[in-house]
Amino acid sequence: MSNCRQSCPGDIEGVGIGLRHQHCSSVLANEPDVPWFELLADNWLAAGGLDQKYLQSLALRYPMTLHGVGLNLGGSDPLDFSYLDKLKALISTYQFQWYSEHLCFSAAGGLVSHDLLPLPFTEEAINHVVNRIEAVQDRLGSRILLENVSAYMRFPEDEYDEVDFFFQIAEQADCYLLLDLNNLYVNETNHAEALFDKLLARDCSRIKEIHLAGHSQQDDILLDTHSSPISPEVWAYYQRFIQRHGTIPTIIEWDHELPPWQTLMDEKHKAEAAICLSS
Repeated sequence: MSNCRQSCPGDIEGVGIGLRHQHCSSVLANEPDVPWFELLADNWLAAGGLDQKYLQSLALRYPMTLHGVGLNLGGSDPLDFSYLDKLKALISTYQFQWYSEHLCFSAAGGLVSHDLLPLPFTEEAINHVVNRIEAVQDRLGSRILLENVSAYMRFPEDEYDEVDFFFQIAEQADCYLLLDLNNLYVNETNHAEALFDKLLARDCSRIKEIHLAGHSQQDDILLDTHSSPISPEVWAYYQRFIQRHGTIPTIIEWDHELPPWQTLMDEKHKAEAAICLSS
């Protein structure tokens, strides 16, 4: 195991916004009062992807972090080290503060699902993911943040609950965590599990970022669509979490049916108000 991994820098704080390409031009033109932005890595890495001149301009004006969906951390296919090298170069060139990925698999046998698929909560899965995270961190030379995902099924082989599984991997891999409170609420509701109270009681010092997003309902199932305002229940969880564990850098995340920019700013202001109430 490498000893040269860097810790997360400490100059990201407050409530930022997940910046999607539809808003890049207006952000650069208007320079809104946002302390930091999170960008989707794969939009900027793909051949024929977005113009990196945007990144050059953004990097001069705002701190930024990088969020990935394509690493396939939980998959059985070999890690793509050429992808990691491109990622490392992107991080270095534009001084991204940290990189986060999802606790899931997204490909198998060379076939890409284009979705974030859940893992069984087993000791075997923990060992598998820990080994892959260690390899990723050694290649990047820094710790990553690992995000919990929404999951619409549970496996009969499960040996842990979702919270214990999440923290076991982080502790064994010596990585950080990105807590998506919407994903947690969706899973808790769909599976009738008391996840949030268990999370709240834990040592959460490895959590370095929080995602807040919206969901939709279809029949009696909640869907993690990221296409609507943050629900009152998720706002309540956010308030309780920061009251217990303190303020953590937070991102407003909206991926589909993007609203006008002001709607994202309104959600940001709600999160800032929650922080003020908790202090």
